Amino acid sequence: MIALTLPAQEGGTFTPPGVSSHLPAIFSIGSFDFTKQMLLVLLSVVLIAWFFIAAGRKGQLVPGRLQFAGEMGYNFVRNSVAKDVIGGKDFVKYVPLLFTLFFFILVNNIYGAIPILQLPSFSHVGGTYLLAIVVYVIWISAGVRRNGVKFFKMAVVPSGVPWPILPLVVPIEIISNFVVRPMTHSLRLFATMLSGHLIVLIAGSGIEFLLAQEGFLLKGTSLLVLIGAVAMYMLEALIMVLQAYVFTLLTAIYIEGAIHADSH
Repeated sequence: MIALTLPAQEGGTFTPPGVSSHLPAIFSIGSFDFTKQMLLVLLSVVLIAWFFIAAGRKGQLVPGRLQFAGEMGYNFVRNSVAKDVIGGKDFVKYVPLLFTLFFFILVNNIYGAIPILQLPSFSHVGGTYLLAIVVYVIWISAGVRRNGVKFFKMAVVPSGVPWPILPLVVPIEIISNFVVRPMTHSLRLFATMLSGHLIVLIAGSGIEFLLAQEGFLLKGTSLLVLIGAVAMYMLEALIMVLQAYVFTLLTAIYIEGAIHADSH
């Protein structure tokens, strides 16, 4: 991302500080552009695979630091997300999906807090749409496998609702479950990654702009902006972790609702 800060010149026009969120392609093949975000996504796959393969390679009874970190990460997703939300014996088959989602999103989010890289992969909406579509297909398939075609009726006709108000409730449930749910699932991740990153970028651009001005007061104000930028940077790092957890948790909730639709 490129920050632009141009001071006003005598007789010239004022250009306010701003940022550009569109990076040029690393290389192009015809109409296909290979971007930095694509490179980071591929890098995340390599990093995650390397870490967990290395962590599980020796498999000692008394784990070392790397094995302990890998087991702790796996157990967190398995027990605190999959088992607690889906429950029973059903959760086991969905642990690989939830485990992959959590660490894939986490690593791609954390990129935004790493100097030089400084770009969360999911600040581009295309990636979040793809993840949401994958989850959408999986939770609907889980519901159909468990309950058959009547799953769609269970999903849009709440139990215990008087039949006279069903014409009002059913369209709302259809829109909520099959349209709004996947949209919000994807946009929540995208919006938080983009907005937090832009706030930090704009603050950095503002610091550069203030330092370029004449006068001690304006230059001194840049220190206050820097303090605010550091605070926002720390908040963004926390949100990066939380959003990986929230996306994975919602996926588990959707799957649980699909396979246990008859009890809702």
